[in-house]
Amino acid sequence: MSSLNLKTNKILLTGGHGFLGTKVYNELLKQGATRKNIYRPTMKELDLRVAENAKRAVKNQDLVIHLAANVGGIGYNQTNPGQIFYDNAIMGINLIEAARLAEVKKFVQVGTVCAYPKFAPVPFKEKDLWLGYPEETNAPYGLSKKMLLVQLQAYRQEYDFNGIYVIPVNLYGPGDNFKEQSSHVIPALIKKFVEAKEAGKKEVEVWGTGKASREFLYVEDAARGIVLAALKYDKPEPVNLGSANEIKIKELAPLIAKLTGFTGKIVWDKTKPDGQPRRKLDVTRAKKEFGFVSKVNFEMGLKKTIEWYENRKID
Repeated sequence: MSSLNLKTNKILLTGGHGFLGTKVYNELLKQGATRKNIYRPTMKELDLRVAENAKRAVKNQDLVIHLAANVGGIGYNQTNPGQIFYDNAIMGINLIEAARLAEVKKFVQVGTVCAYPKFAPVPFKEKDLWLGYPEETNAPYGLSKKMLLVQLQAYRQEYDFNGIYVIPVNLYGPGDNFKEQSSHVIPALIKKFVEAKEAGKKEVEVWGTGKASREFLYVEDAARGIVLAALKYDKPEPVNLGSANEIKIKELAPLIAKLTGFTGKIVWDKTKPDGQPRRKLDVTRAKKEFGFVSKVNFEMGLKKTIEWYENRKID
């Protein structure tokens, strides 16, 4: 086991001001870390695509939790596949190499469910990560993150570098990205239904057929899982973080409509992609290895997210 002590160790938290990063920051504080020991540079301060900046970022750090990412929903992935692949791969590669050279005690890489094969057996088990190519619209993102798992496992083998890899399923919650061009499915639907209700619209258009399914994890649950893994997990194998609850988009959309108070019609735009057909994780490894189980009920989590959005609308 790694000899981490959050009270005294210096922690680099990349992406620490983002949707997930702010929750991980709060969880670290809750678990005993001090504000002065957590370094969370913004991209303006340190662009981690530049190797020298990665070296500066890891200097004198004991623990690195790498969350920084160029990420979005299906539409964003289709428009920016090259940028997405390059940015995510190069940031991680630079940071892992810099951390190894600086003899950082532990590196936590947060991966993505998009790395799983398009037709992985459901529920997705960590051992099935290499059974096929990811779903095409998010393959550049999924593969860029998957290469960081390869790097960490190779570095463990050659340099005895303690790097772990966690795979959270789709996240949601207060503070999510509601920007039209880059949001994921839950914030996109919340925004559509709230705006339609306020404008008195009689129908809302939703992408795809509704047949695809997704699993969602409340962002604060994910943050707790990441910090638990940082403290208690030291093995080379990747580990899933999820809620084990699967829902079809055709059930999700009416549920969000009901919770936002939209009473009109949902129209499915079948010319738009569904993305991966099904998405549900096997979460037994996280429970067995470090006792992680999600706590937040899905409908309650949706209500909190809707309430947050209605109080702090973002264009």
